Amino acid sequence: MMMEKFALRSRILLAGAAMSALLLAGAPAGAVTPADTLVEGFAIDDIISMDPGEAFELSTAEVTGNTYDLLVRLDLSDTSKVKPDLAESWTVSDDGLTYTFKLKPGLKFASGNPITAADVAYSFERAVKLDKSPAFIIGQFGISGDNVTEKAKAVDDTTFQFTVDKPYAPSFVLNCLSATVASVVDAKLVKEHVAAATPSADYKWDNDFGNAWLKTGYAGSGAFKLREWRANEAVVMERNDNYNGEKAKLARVIYRNMKESSAQRLALEAGDIDVARNLEPNDLDAIAKNADITTTSAPKGTVFYISLNQKNANLAKPEVRQAFKYLVDYDALSSTILKGIGEIHQTFLPKGVLGELDENPFKLDVAKAKELLAKAGLPDGFKVTMDVRTGQPYTGMAESIQQTLGQAGIKLEIIPGDGKQTLTKYRARNHDIYIGQWARTISIRIPTPRPLPRIRTIRMPASLIRLPGAIAGTFRT
Repeated sequence: MMMEKFALRSRILLAGAAMSALLLAGAPAGAVTPADTLVEGFAIDDIISMDPGEAFELSTAEVTGNTYDLLVRLDLSDTSKVKPDLAESWTVSDDGLTYTFKLKPGLKFASGNPITAADVAYSFERAVKLDKSPAFIIGQFGISGDNVTEKAKAVDDTTFQFTVDKPYAPSFVLNCLSATVASVVDAKLVKEHVAAATPSADYKWDNDFGNAWLKTGYAGSGAFKLREWRANEAVVMERNDNYNGEKAKLARVIYRNMKESSAQRLALEAGDIDVARNLEPNDLDAIAKNADITTTSAPKGTVFYISLNQKNANLAKPEVRQAFKYLVDYDALSSTILKGIGEIHQTFLPKGVLGELDENPFKLDVAKAKELLAKAGLPDGFKVTMDVRTGQPYTGMAESIQQTLGQAGIKLEIIPGDGKQTLTKYRARNHDIYIGQWARTISIRIPTPRPLPRIRTIRMPASLIRLPGAIAGTFRT
């Protein structure tokens, strides 16, 4: 489990997180932030696009969760269940193929445009036809660019119908529709920003469904509006007064891109930020010694995984992949680099997700790994590279794995890069090994919380370290 670190001022406590550091009265004033504004220090260098039909990164999912609505959302009090969002109710046909959603009355986008079933249908259509990284979440139900307008359609202004190719457990379908790719966009607004496209063998549509504009634009109905995203610098959200639920108590939330834990800690202690999201164990320990700061923790369903690209002939061998599972020092990682922020979890699905298994069958065993490498015809090991997002705990994890791989003769070269660079390379299948972070696309709403890329790689469950998402937060009074 992972601990994500936050730092909050004394206005609200973000839920869905874990390790909160609260800065109490008597702390240094630092920079003065308006009482209705929350400033977070957060490593958001993984953001590639703000288009919910394209975005598939953890940082973006949080922003999308606060700025867009869905038909249904996961119930964070019990993640085995979903609850209504834009949908007031839904039914499943007797044959298990047709899901019919009735929308709540009087819904509006931030623009003031009404939310109708036609907007839902267009949102599904554009996500499927754009065919970006998260499109498979909808496409796996037999939905394609050729049939999406028939399979995901508006029956009338308040009724949306979704037809799948065969019966599935309704819980599975509804869980998938709670993913951010199913976010509902303002069709009228998006269509005003559509750009022409030339059909080709890879893309047969004559327009981009507003994708170029939505990379930095906004067309949602969530509790907040996206005001701006400046790559590797900041994300600014403002309260949406047209929101259909409880209005946000904050006027704005600002995410400042801060990759280094030490910088976040200093900014937190100085009062320059309200939330420190990526504190390392040493900085958490230092904060714990501060009489003006207290910490609390709660779990978050996020995992680290190692991806091995089968395009590499050595990594394509099953024995090599199995050997890697015995060449991670799980105990050392959990007691040092991930101390206080993570626990060992050797199955891919996080706790609380349907299908999760709580089993940890692997441990560091160099002799066993060498036997497997010899079986694969690689008794002397081989050379390989690993793309690693700069910053902790990624770098520390990579260095630990580099050392244990070396004990079996595998020479690992670490290639550092920012979140966007390493993720883009991974999705293009141009990596050998990649350390990734994954969570199902749940969303955290502020202040009221609410609640996968097509790559031919092997994800190694044995190397997953699960993190309970710690928030280190500071509250100013």
